[in-house]
Amino acid sequence: MKTKILLADDHKIVRDGLRSLLDKQSGMEVVGEAEDGRRALQLAAELTPDIVIMDIGMPNLNGMEATRHILDAVQNVKVIALSMHSDKRFVSGMLQAGASGYLLKDCAFEELAQAVETVLGGQIYLSPKITGVVVEDYVQMTTQIETSPLSLLTSREREVLQLFAEGKNTKEIAALLYVSVKTVETHRQRIMKKLNIHNIPDLVKFAIREGLTSLEN
Repeated sequence: MKTKILLADDHKIVRDGLRSLLDKQSGMEVVGEAEDGRRALQLAAELTPDIVIMDIGMPNLNGMEATRHILDAVQNVKVIALSMHSDKRFVSGMLQAGASGYLLKDCAFEELAQAVETVLGGQIYLSPKITGVVVEDYVQMTTQIETSPLSLLTSREREVLQLFAEGKNTKEIAALLYVSVKTVETHRQRIMKKLNIHNIPDLVKFAIREGLTSLEN
């Protein structure tokens, strides 16, 4: 039986390249592609893949939040982050979200194939280029408690914050999340109160600084 793989990346050329390479592997099959985190969650629930190869900086729902939701919703699935970011915010964020692997996009395909095999075997795979980042972060965690302001927010509040930061209005967010406009307004008020931020431009700056979204998105 082939390993079922779901690709999640907002760049079609990246998905096309990965599909071409992975489908040539005798034991692997790409069963779906998602252009953002919310679509990745939907497809993961429908297709129940063995592996999700997940970009981090995606619109609508970033890779960290998508990873949390997918692991909650789908049994036995493993997530491998494939990102251009080596910053510890992204590496630590993905590992804390439950990812079983983290690779950089400049890696060779052979390394990605090795990561898939490693993760399927129940182990963690980290690109050699970011192991130092993980060790450094672990040392900091054992010597001091370092709490990100994001930890003050619930998962849904982080989703709402990302969508506001990407320029969506209250009605658009309500439609995306299948909730009322009043509910979105309540989330926004709670986010601002928790973060002590009182306007949307500053919320956008915060979301970009904390890696929830990027200027590109």
